[in-house]
Amino acid sequence: MNNLLFDFKVDKSTKTVIIDRECDAELSVVWDAFTKQEILDQWWAPKPYQSKTERMEFKV
Repeated sequence: MNNLLFDFKVDKSTKTVIIDRECDAELSVVWDAFTKQEILDQWWAPKPYQSKTERMEFKV
């Protein structure tokens, strides 16, 4: 069984979704998937769906 964290928090009042997720992958692959808009959009909405990242904000 996979025990990796995958949690969504939705704040409708601010139209914000916060995702906490652990990934079993090389750090460089995960970093690219979450910091390169074109990869993130493909991951979030695979074809035939579409996603468009409006902005990205990174915090420690």
